[in-house]
Amino acid sequence: MNAEHEVYEAHAASDSTQSHAPGAPAPAPIHPRPAEPRAPLSPADERTWAMMAHLTVLLNLLSANIPLGIGAIAALVIYLIYKDRSRYVAFQAMQAFLFQLIFGVGMGVIIGLMWAIVGALTVVFVGVLLIPFAIILSIVLGIFPIIVLPIYGIIGAVQASNGKDFRYWLISDLAYNLI
Repeated sequence: MNAEHEVYEAHAASDSTQSHAPGAPAPAPIHPRPAEPRAPLSPADERTWAMMAHLTVLLNLLSANIPLGIGAIAALVIYLIYKDRSRYVAFQAMQAFLFQLIFGVGMGVIIGLMWAIVGALTVVFVGVLLIPFAIILSIVLGIFPIIVLPIYGIIGAVQASNGKDFRYWLISDLAYNLI
């Protein structure tokens, strides 16, 4: 308490524009408190938050499956909140984020390139013949993430809730290097 009082007196002496009534209680010192380290998560909480990170893929069904949908953002938020408290939750959330981001953006790029090629080939009339195939492929590639991502995310959620270390195919090594 003595050190806080000295900090206050030093501040009050340097600020000549501020006057205090005699006998009035002294205001609190201005220096900030150091941040307290957060406690690590319990194993049950780790499993719950890892499961929730995988289930964020279901939120993409609400956001019309845009490339960076609500699910990817939610997985990133879980990662940012729990990265210092649990390496397991951080890894599972980063995997879920990358999986949703790569598939969402990847499917958009593939569909865009396909239509660019069809459009370029219409100049030589071959593209006109490819339009039905492009429509079918656009539908298939547009529905693929809507079906596959939630199923894979649910499998990851079930394994994470059981305490198993779930790894997305082709994504886990990248996620591990990022955390």
